[in-house]
Amino acid sequence: MAKAKQPPRGRIRGPKLEAHQIIIRPLVTEKGTHQSQHRNAYPFEVNLWATKDEIKAAAIELFGVHVAKVRTQNRLGKLRRYRFRPGRLSSWKKAIITLHADSPPIEFF
Repeated sequence: MAKAKQPPRGRIRGPKLEAHQIIIRPLVTEKGTHQSQHRNAYPFEVNLWATKDEIKAAAIELFGVHVAKVRTQNRLGKLRRYRFRPGRLSSWKKAIITLHADSPPIEFF
């Protein structure tokens, strides 16, 4: 009988990332500002290789907050015209970090 394959442990792809390499920038939009004020959730652009656990650890290290959960989305790059030919912007990853109620808020400005 053949043995069932076990999934690989640890990092599957990409290099090990530092905290400042994982969280690239905050997404300061009208919707993101509303979420941060009413739902204690903050949107960020993050590295494509980052996992939810790594994003949570980076937020704790960089901002000193208590993270409740992390939700991620892979966003496709938009189609844009470059001169007379169609082109595509790079795809990117978005993370929404929700904080505990007793956590201090994240200050951007």
